Amino acid sequence: MSFNISDYDFKLPKELIAFYPSKKGESRLLVVDRGKKDFYEKKFSDIVDIIPHDSLLVRNITKVVKARIFGKKESGGRVEILILDPFSEGKIFKALIKSRRRLMEKEKVFLDGNNFIEILKREGREYTVKIPFEDKEYFFERYGHVPLPPYIKREDRDDDSENYQTCYAKMIGSSAAPTAGLHFTEEILKSLEKRGVKIVDVILHIGLGTFEPVKVDDIRDHKMHSEYIQIDDDVVELLNCYKTKKKKIVAVGTTSLRTLETSFTGEIFLPKKGFTDIFIYPPYKIKSADILITNFHLPKSTLLMLVSAFAGRELILKSYNFAIEKKFRFFSYGDAMVII
Repeated sequence: MSFNISDYDFKLPKELIAFYPSKKGESRLLVVDRGKKDFYEKKFSDIVDIIPHDSLLVRNITKVVKARIFGKKESGGRVEILILDPFSEGKIFKALIKSRRRLMEKEKVFLDGNNFIEILKREGREYTVKIPFEDKEYFFERYGHVPLPPYIKREDRDDDSENYQTCYAKMIGSSAAPTAGLHFTEEILKSLEKRGVKIVDVILHIGLGTFEPVKVDDIRDHKMHSEYIQIDDDVVELLNCYKTKKKKIVAVGTTSLRTLETSFTGEIFLPKKGFTDIFIYPPYKIKSADILITNFHLPKSTLLMLVSAFAGRELILKSYNFAIEKKFRFFSYGDAMVII
């Protein structure tokens, strides 16, 4: 088996990158059937009929923070800061920084008046920074912008605060959205519950581990950054019950799946409250979930490798080529896929 990064490349016409979302619940849905090695198109609202009635649906309830901050150096130069761990307590955070020149320790990025972010240190691409307020929620709400991915080449708008957030987000802590969940509406979730689908919640606060690009030729040399996860006792009890009864476990998104796979020993699920750096790629066999709801991912990304481990690389790339041919919309604000 090849582990070359080029095996996960594909050419995507730029016009298929979604800059704005469809109305929630109305995206197109590509169904990928692993058993039949086939795929076909549906509407996302059809997910209610696709998921078996006695399944367990696992969703990530992390909440996206307005983690992108703009400021100026003392010289007046523009600086963009992305806070990577907004769930952390206190005033000190990890961050990525965009600036014309590298910022130095003790340097200040001014926000307004006398308020500034202080650069404490730099390690590789990551900086450690100190914000000016103890109340981080106030800080992010006052100075922050919705952290849209860099391929969405526009400024954030007021409606992104809702569009780039799942309808069930509860726990503040992510600097990017668990995008598979963006397609769900309260109505779709209620319809699933009426059909007998049980819904449980896990947490993975999304940071650099999820969206850091792979920069090595051999994917086995890539190191994932750690991200905080939480899966509680009551959820584990249900997961083990469904697994024992051989009922379907449905992961909403790659973050939910990575949380499940971290928790699963191969035989049972265990509670977890800590960090994961699990990196899933073929020929890894995923055993914690039976169905995956996801989006269309970037070429050469760890997320594309994860779905390739779930469904097989050839089937995934064939389905992506079909989606491109049929002009599906790609990436965070794009259309959805369900792998059954």
